Parts: sequence; C-alpha cells; structure tokens
Amino acid sequence: MIEHFFLEERQHIEARLKSIVETLTGPQSLLDAIDYSLQAGGKRIRPILLLATLQGLNKPLQLGYDVACAIEMIHTYSLVHDDLPAMDDDDLRRGKPTNHKVFGEALAILAGDGLLTHSFNIISRLEDISDATKIQLLQRISEAAGPSGMVAGQVADMEGEGKILSLDELEQIHHRKTGDLLGVSLECGAILGSASMETIAELSAFGKHIGLAFQIKDDVLDVEGDEESIGKPVGSDAESDKNTYPSILGLEEAKEKLDYHIDAAKSHLSNLPYEFGLLEEIADFIKNRTA
Repeated sequence: MIEHFFLEERQHIEARLKSIVETLTGPQSLLDAIDYSLQAGGKRIRPILLLATLQGLNKPLQLGYDVACAIEMIHTYSLVHDDLPAMDDDDLRRGKPTNHKVFGEALAILAGDGLLTHSFNIISRLEDISDATKIQLLQRISEAAGPSGMVAGQVADMEGEGKILSLDELEQIHHRKTGDLLGVSLECGAILGSASMETIAELSAFGKHIGLAFQIKDDVLDVEGDEESIGKPVGSDAESDKNTYPSILGLEEAKEKLDYHIDAAKSHLSNLPYEFGLLEEIADFIKNRTA
C-alpha cells in the first residue's frame, strides 16, 4: 500500500510544485534556480506525512496539497543553503550538482530566499479554509522552520563542528534540524483535518521520533550505504569529522537506537482512535530505506 501511495502522491506533489513555479514572475535565472532544486527529486517525505495524516483522518487529500508543497519548498530552501560553501560546502545533492555549483552562490542564496518566502504566500492564499486556520498553520510552520526550530538546529550543528558532542547534544540538534519540520508536517495534516489537540500532540511526538530515526538512518547509510543510491560519497561524514550517531555510539548501537525511535514513534499512533496504517508503514520505510 505504501509504495502505491508514495508513487501516486509524489507525482501529485511534483506536478503541483511545477505549476507553482510556472505561476511565479521574476528574473528567469531566479526561476530556473528555484525550479532546479524543486525538481531535483527526493523522497517528498514531509508532504507524504501530511497527506498520510489526512488519509488516516478520513479527510480528502486535496485539502493538503498546497500546504504540503509549501513545507517542501521550505525544506528545499534549507538544503540549498546547507549546501553552500559557508555551511556544508557540498558539491552533490541527490546525485546532482548542488544549486550553487550550477547557478553560483549568490543566485543559490536568493533562490532559497524565494522558496522560503513564497511558501508563506501560498498558505495565505488558501481557499475554503478559515483565516484562523491559516494563522494556525503559519504560526506552527514558522515556529518549526525558524530560529527556535530548524534554523536553531542548523546553528547548533555548525557550532558543534570540530567538537565532540554528547548523544543528548546531537539529539537536540536533530530534533530541531530534522524533527521539527517532519513533526509540523503531521501537525498541519491534523490541523487541516480538524483533529483534536490531543491527536495533534500525539502526531507531533510521532514526528519527533521519526525525525531522529531519519537522521540515524542517514548516518548509518553514510557508513555502509551505496554511493550511487545515496547520491554522495560513502564515508563523507567521517572524512569531514562530523558528529554522527555511529561515531558516538558505534554502528550497531546506532542501529539499536534507530529501532528504539521507530518503536517509540509507533507507540504514539497506538494512543489514537484512528487507523494510521500508512504512517506506520512510513516509519518502517524510514527504517529500511537504502537511500
């Protein structure tokens, strides 16, 4: 079931992202840079989480496409900026040259700026949704992506370079850098689906755990993955002397930690009076993915 859902909904999301870019006005070089990173592939895990939440709540998926695209645009902007020489200095993203390698550093920065700011414009223009709901969505997304969320995680990650971090410090980085935006994808699906505050809280907790699981799996794949599959050289984290779960815990204990967070995530779903089978399958997908 999850394979069909991923395939079908990724196609919907990618078509919608393409149409969003086509409605933009601005310098063609900027639009090309924005489109390049949006169409560079990826798992679209954040939009899929939002849509799977709506499905579990028995709500029409059409409610969520624009918000899902807005969140994916924020995620994409963060990757464009992460790859810059001033930050991670990466040449490849998903097996393709990074944005700044194709368009130059200045245009890559501005493409990221454009992706971030237009995402909020999309949500502000949603139809058939109350203004109060729009404000709630904007508040939660900006909190998750902003200086107390994802950006805070990026800063902590940067400031942790060259230092030996504790497991707790590493987890705090990834709670913010990865977990917050994953968690808010689920929250937004629940908000759009008119779920209770209790349901929103449980889904957010699910997202926090799979956020850490997602990062642990990334770290494990950097040790034992296939370069062609993961789209970057295997062992690049170790060469860059990055703090990772395998470097702190060892590879086998890191895998045990991955299992723990997947199980903890699923336990939050079991507290809810809905059938969230797709979300459980997504948790398993994160654990077993090869790229």
